[in-house]
Amino acid sequence: AAADMRRTLTLLISVYASVPVFLYLFPWLLSHAVFAHLLRVPFFVDLSRPQDVLNHTCNFYLNTEEDVWVGVWHTLPASQWEAASGRSADWYQEALGDGQPVIIYLHGNVGTRSVFLWDPQLLSAAGFHVLSLDYRGFGDSSGHPSEAGLTSDALYLQQWAKTRSGGSPVCLWGHSLGSGVATNAAVRLQEGGGALLPSGCHGNRKDKTTKEKLFGIYTFLPGLKDFLFDLLEKNQIEFANDKNLKTLTCPLLILHAEDDNVVPHRMGQQVSLEAQREFGTDDRVAMVSYPADLGFSHSNIYMDPSLPEIVKYVQKVLVCLRMKSNS
Repeated sequence: AAADMRRTLTLLISVYASVPVFLYLFPWLLSHAVFAHLLRVPFFVDLSRPQDVLNHTCNFYLNTEEDVWVGVWHTLPASQWEAASGRSADWYQEALGDGQPVIIYLHGNVGTRSVFLWDPQLLSAAGFHVLSLDYRGFGDSSGHPSEAGLTSDALYLQQWAKTRSGGSPVCLWGHSLGSGVATNAAVRLQEGGGALLPSGCHGNRKDKTTKEKLFGIYTFLPGLKDFLFDLLEKNQIEFANDKNLKTLTCPLLILHAEDDNVVPHRMGQQVSLEAQREFGTDDRVAMVSYPADLGFSHSNIYMDPSLPEIVKYVQKVLVCLRMKSNS
């Protein structure tokens, strides 16, 4: 029994020590750990047929770069539901110019554009067009993920939608990892014609708590943990929400649950306070915190019965922006 225990302990130590070595020798493994894009949750969904799981939605693909195709679902606002019956993807594209605001939904890691079906339904009912994007390497999109690549895909979709929206606001809604994609893209755009709505918003990959989430099992060897974190920087994986929000001028709404066990609530508070300091007395920054006893955690904010009212608040902000830009 003692010999078996020694062998088991030796095996565990070997695995523990070999992970950093493998990540150093094969840096693409680190990208797989961060993006987890091969875990295409939910399973058994035909992404080319959104109508199987989501009404008033069509699927299409965009060539964001040479040899890179990304999949997008377009969910119509409620005002277009009756007219959409039997319509083609071209009709859906033309419908983007009907005067209703457009939200680009940027999901987190692990999942696909079908993973948070509640967001498109809710926003559609509130009067928004919703474009749900699978970045390169996710879902049935081609290519391989990287922070720069995900940001590029979001930018392309935003600009594509902007040219077809008839002047209606186009805003970015990012969840978890998608919040980093959203702020990266918004910094590049800086056109003031849309809003930013991160949920489950982290500070950046340099944050101590984020490091604990990624490499917590290496707490006993802090030098080794820091070495692993340096690999993130070497692989250009940062998603610096805190730095991005200091330079943004568009309206910002942060939704965060106090019991979020993936991205701690204090991260959302931190980026909100930093953004408010940058804006001064400006009312363009708002944060909604959900008490822990509601049990919303990281991915269940959709259960909030008042969420439609929050969405209407965002719509009001977008309308005010539109009126300001036309004045």
